[in-house]
Amino acid sequence: MARIIFIGGGIVGLTAAHLLGADGHDVTVLERDAAPPADPEAAWESWERKGVNQFRMLHFFQPRFCELMTEAAPEIIDAMRAAGGLEMNPFRDLPAEVTGGEQPGDERFDTVTMRRPVAEAAIASVVATNANVAIRRGAVVQALLTEPGAGGIPNVVGVRTDAGDELRADLVVDAGGRRSTLPALLRDAGARELVEEKEDCGFIYWGRHFQSSDGSVPPMFGPLLMPCGTVSILTLPADNGTWGIGMVTSAKDAELRGLKDVDAWMRVVKTFPLQAHWLDGEPLDENVAIMAKIEDRHRALVIDREPVATGVFAVGDSWAATNPSVGRGITIGAMHAVALRDTMCTAATDPVELAQQWDAATKATVEPWYRSTLAFDSARLDEIHCGLEGREFVPDPAYEITKALLSASSKAPDTFRAAMKIVGMLETAEEMLAEPGIFERIVELGGNWRDEVPVGPSRAELLAAVKG
Repeated sequence: MARIIFIGGGIVGLTAAHLLGADGHDVTVLERDAAPPADPEAAWESWERKGVNQFRMLHFFQPRFCELMTEAAPEIIDAMRAAGGLEMNPFRDLPAEVTGGEQPGDERFDTVTMRRPVAEAAIASVVATNANVAIRRGAVVQALLTEPGAGGIPNVVGVRTDAGDELRADLVVDAGGRRSTLPALLRDAGARELVEEKEDCGFIYWGRHFQSSDGSVPPMFGPLLMPCGTVSILTLPADNGTWGIGMVTSAKDAELRGLKDVDAWMRVVKTFPLQAHWLDGEPLDENVAIMAKIEDRHRALVIDREPVATGVFAVGDSWAATNPSVGRGITIGAMHAVALRDTMCTAATDPVELAQQWDAATKATVEPWYRSTLAFDSARLDEIHCGLEGREFVPDPAYEITKALLSASSKAPDTFRAAMKIVGMLETAEEMLAEPGIFERIVELGGNWRDEVPVGPSRAELLAAVKG
């Protein structure tokens, strides 16, 4: 069994550490934020995680996350349920005329979803019981310890913390999330530059959370994420009778920056007939939470089959991060965590071969989801900018079928089911479209999406609501 150090103890780092500890590896998690996790009941109010800029923004746990953890670590799902996580399944919760009713195997669409602080506290409580995992909070990694490796490639053999502690390991896993400093750590260790794709995703989020008095959540009259002209609206149910509402706009849309004002934000949400009733609750935050300057980022540590360093992996958002509007980040991270566990089950003894093995596993399991999310976001942003600038929007073929599917999903159970497979991350678009007859069905029911009027405000109504 290996000695493994994790840099970062967020949800993905904790989950991966737990899986590896359960397999018998000796795992240490170094988390820079010193504050210990609160009890899940108090996490929203009292737990400060300054190292996670989206800690109190809207979150959603997709069915694929629930499916993965139910198989790999059911105690995590049990803890989320015990902390008040909301159990959902569209084929159980929505009318049969929409879904076609339940079918054998529809448990794949089960999910348990929560606000981020409550979920992380619940997961941390599980990891704390793992005898093979030690968590050190308030420990900042300042340097990677290296030894000369094959062909002059640095081989990472541990880390040095800000307290001066030198910790040795067979493998260092960076799970530092969106704020990961891995490139600088590698550069200081003498590694050649990794390949990093990085660009502002171009979106701004404006969100608030609410809670009911009776533990219920608002009924769903529209999708969790609904594009409407130059904006999108998110309505995400969560734990203990809470939910989040978010507006997603282009960073270039100066006319909607008034959404930072609570009254303006409330007026805008009220203009959406399918979502206005989500305002009927007690606000959990006084102000509008804003998340901007979000980077789409992808890092490659193996270039032309040669690693920039051995003995170090990147996982989750440290490896790649995208605009979070489609709610895939934590689930992609969980997929990556399971892939890491599986890689270490058959780990090569040669450090270069192990780095290549992890690179191949990453490309096979999570790279397709990252690329498809990036393509969707880029097309949606172009659609928004065309609306702002009065240009004709001409989508590429992939986004054309996406728009047709979104349109068709509300018109028949078979297309609804097809859409839910992608939304829940249970199948890629390519896998879903390979099913006999489904492409033709989507085109038949959704091919006229351009002619449909969104169920929401016009641009003029949005601007009037912002101005009051």
